[in-house]
Amino acid sequence: MSDSVSDCTAQPRAAVTEAEVEALVRGICFKTGPPHRLGVEVEWLVHELRGPQLPVTPERLEAAYAALRTAPLRSALTVEPGGQLELSSPPAASLMECVGTVSADLDTARAVLREHDLALVGIGNDPWRPPRRFLREPRYDAMEACLDRTGPAGRAMMCTSASVQVCLDAGHEEPGPLGHGRRWWLAHQLGAVLVAAFANSPLADGEPTGWLSTRQLLWMEIGAGRAGAPPFNGDPRAAWARHVLDAPVMCVRREDGPWDVPDGLTFREWARYGAPGPPTQEDLDYHLTTLFPPVRPRGHLELRMIDAQPGEDGWIVPLAVTTALFDDPEAAETAYRAVKPLAERAQSLPAPHNPLWTDAARTGLADPELREVAVICFAAALEALPRLGATNDVTAAVAAFQERYVSRGRCPADDLLDEFDGTDRTAHRKDLRT
Repeated sequence: MSDSVSDCTAQPRAAVTEAEVEALVRGICFKTGPPHRLGVEVEWLVHELRGPQLPVTPERLEAAYAALRTAPLRSALTVEPGGQLELSSPPAASLMECVGTVSADLDTARAVLREHDLALVGIGNDPWRPPRRFLREPRYDAMEACLDRTGPAGRAMMCTSASVQVCLDAGHEEPGPLGHGRRWWLAHQLGAVLVAAFANSPLADGEPTGWLSTRQLLWMEIGAGRAGAPPFNGDPRAAWARHVLDAPVMCVRREDGPWDVPDGLTFREWARYGAPGPPTQEDLDYHLTTLFPPVRPRGHLELRMIDAQPGEDGWIVPLAVTTALFDDPEAAETAYRAVKPLAERAQSLPAPHNPLWTDAARTGLADPELREVAVICFAAALEALPRLGATNDVTAAVAAFQERYVSRGRCPADDLLDEFDGTDRTAHRKDLRT
C-alpha cells in the first residue's frame, strides 16, 4: 500500500543498541486505533499478448515500463526483480474507494502495455518460464546471493511469483473482535484458509508441481528466519521485536561496490557486537524490508499469502472477502470462531511452516476442514459486504467465486490443472491429506 497506513520506517540516526532496536520495533510496527483504512498491492506477471509462453525481452519490458511511468496513476508503480509489475494503492477510507482507484489504474496500465503487445496475467507462479532476473541492482544482487544459500526457491520467488497483498489497519489497542491482538492471531489462522481458497499456482516449467499454491511452497522453502512468522505468545509487539532481532541480516549496504552478504549474522548479534560496523536506525529500517512473513506488521498489517488471481478483476474478491472478515465486527467474530479449531492443526508452529499451512498450499479446499471453514467465512463476508458499502458488482463477484470454487471444494488452481490435463477434477476430489 503506497504511503501506507503507517510504514515501519524512521529517520536515520546514530548506531542503535539491541535495547533501542527492540523499543523501536515495538513502538512503530503496530499503530493501533479504529480500523478505517485499507489498501491492496496487486502483482502481475507480464506476458506476450498473443503468446504467453513466449519470452519477453528485457528491452521490451523496459520500453513498456518507461511509458507506463509517464501515465497518470494514483497507485505506486514498482517493478519486481523478474519484471513482474506491482501497483500499490494509496490508503483508502473504504473498500469501494480502494477498488475504484486500483481498477482505474489497472485500466490505464493495460492500455499502455497493449500498445507494446504485452498483457497482465494473474497467476501466482509463472507456469512456463524459468526464473530470469530483469532488475540488476545491488539490493537484488545481494538478495539473490543470500537466498541461493537455501536452494532455488529464492530465485523463483523473486522472478516468477505474483500475489494479491491486502493491507489493513492493525486494530484497536483494546481486546475485542477488532483488537490488534485478535487481528494478529486471526490473520495467521485465517491466512491458511485464504491460501487454500485462492490457490492459483499449480504449475512450474510447464508441469504440475503437486501443490495448488506453488508460490506458497516457495516461501516455505526459503526458510523460517526469512519468510516465517514469529511464535505466538499473546503479545504481538514483543513477538515481532524478538523475531526482527533474531532474523538473519540479508545484506550490509555499501555506497560503492557490491553489498556484503553475511552468513548467519542476526540483527541482534550485529547490534550487540557492532561488526561489521555498528548498525544504524536506517539499517534497521532496511532490515525490516528484507523479512517476508505471511503477515508483515508495518504499522498496519500486510497479508501476503494470497496468490495472484485470474481475470482482470479477480483481485477484487480476496480484497473484499479479507476486508469484510477483518473490519466488520460481526464477520470478524464469525471468522474467529470458525478458525479456532484449525489452530490445533498448526501444532503451535509458526506460519507458514506448520501442517495447517502445508495442507492449505498442497490440497487447497479439497481438505474438508478448510473447505468447511471457507464456506462459513465466505457466507459471513457476503453478509458483511453491504454493511461496508460494497456495490452489487463486488458482492456478485464474491458470490460467483463462492459458487464456482468454495462450495465445490475448488480453487482457481483447479481450473489451470483442468486445462492442463483436459479433465474435470471436481468429480473425483477427495481428502488428499497425507
